[in-house]
Amino acid sequence: MTPNALNFSGGPGALPEAVLAQTRDAIVALPETGLSVLGMSHRSDWFRAILDEAEQNLRHLLDIPADYAVTFLQGGSSLQFAMIPMNFAARAKAPPEYVTSGYWSNRATAEAAKVTHRKVAWDGRATGYRQLPALDRLELAPGAAYLHYVSNETVEGLQFPVCDSAASAPLITDMSSDFLSKPLRTDRFSMIYAHAQKNLGPAGVTVAVLHRGLLERIPDGLPAILDFRTHVSHGSNYNTPPVFAIYVLTLITRWMRFDIGGLQAMQRINEGKAKRLYDTLDALADVVTIHAERPWRSQMNVAFTFGDSRLDDEFIAAAREQGIVGLEGHRSLGGLRASLYNAVTPQAVDTLSDALTEFCLQRA
Repeated sequence: MTPNALNFSGGPGALPEAVLAQTRDAIVALPETGLSVLGMSHRSDWFRAILDEAEQNLRHLLDIPADYAVTFLQGGSSLQFAMIPMNFAARAKAPPEYVTSGYWSNRATAEAAKVTHRKVAWDGRATGYRQLPALDRLELAPGAAYLHYVSNETVEGLQFPVCDSAASAPLITDMSSDFLSKPLRTDRFSMIYAHAQKNLGPAGVTVAVLHRGLLERIPDGLPAILDFRTHVSHGSNYNTPPVFAIYVLTLITRWMRFDIGGLQAMQRINEGKAKRLYDTLDALADVVTIHAERPWRSQMNVAFTFGDSRLDDEFIAAAREQGIVGLEGHRSLGGLRASLYNAVTPQAVDTLSDALTEFCLQRA
């Protein structure tokens, strides 16, 4: 396997080998134009076709209803943490409510407080961010602007189950690290957003799927670039967009549609990868601790530790000798983290699982 195939980094993450090959060629010359993708104009007919295809692929994969807009933005989720309350909180009867379930949802909650009054609907700090709440059981204020949560906490390795029940407030979710990893009901959400560098390609583009009814809530007077109506009305081409990142995203959505066969097939692959690694770690429970409690374990990010930073570092070094990279835990938590994004293959997970078992046997 190539080094890319054994990349378990939390982000930027692995890309599919077929997409890497196409991207390599496109950097020299796109087959459609003969020009490098890095030099293509965002006003060209070629790029307009790429934007249209990216949207149509997402609509197909997620069965996005016609009354939802699909936009391609910049600034990552960090910009969305501010844009969302700026756009959707001002005209509501009650403040937005936030679930703080880990590192990134804490960031979102803190940013919202700089923009508007907001409430915390649930905080997992007391559990050490090892558990998640049932969203449909949260007691929200009548008329709350929206309920915001992060569907998959990349740092702590926590993941909400697929949302099948309607919330008592418009539901807005940051799906940056599990977007396109499994099917979902788009119509259960008022807005879904996800930055790239996990399952969507290199950093630079953020996908936002939002119900058009939300646009009616936006107050006048926002800077144009921070107003969702601007990006919807300009077809994601208001200012110079990240052409390269959107091109790679389009290649990935092609790969998911035509090579993988859609989100149900992707889910089966991801479930198998996660089961393989968690089964290995559970078998090593005497020496390894998984951060998340079992019901909320993430299929995308597996956070664990040997309980001794020296052993954690020893395994990272031993794995690197086998070509396995990206296992360092987030700086806020430490330990180890294996990210199993869509492009990580079952064979790569087998290699990691075998390396873990061998490492523990050698020190038994």
